[in-house]
Amino acid sequence: MSTATTGVILSEQAAKEIHKIIQEQELDADKVRLRVGVKGGGCSGFSYVLDLTESQRETDEVFEQHGIKVICDPKSLLYLGGTTVGFRDEIMGRGFVFENPNATSSCGCGASFSA
Repeated sequence: MSTATTGVILSEQAAKEIHKIIQEQELDADKVRLRVGVKGGGCSGFSYVLDLTESQRETDEVFEQHGIKVICDPKSLLYLGGTTVGFRDEIMGRGFVFENPNATSSCGCGASFSA
């Protein structure tokens, strides 16, 4: 497993929310991984991808934090190294947030960025 400083960092609050989702959807906590990635598109060029999955590729990097196995493909990791995935529950909105040190700009909604 890789070190969290060069990989994707999962905040404790985000991990709690992931655990909650796994329980609500009655998923197998031992098999489920949180896939974090990027895809082309969005208002700033790249969009973040979060997915609960049981499929893991041999090339995926694995980062385990707060009892959650986080996986990321090598291409996405080029854009996501050092990114913290957090969770915000506020009056103005509720959802996962990304603090990406590689982003040169990001959109107002926080769901896409450019690098």
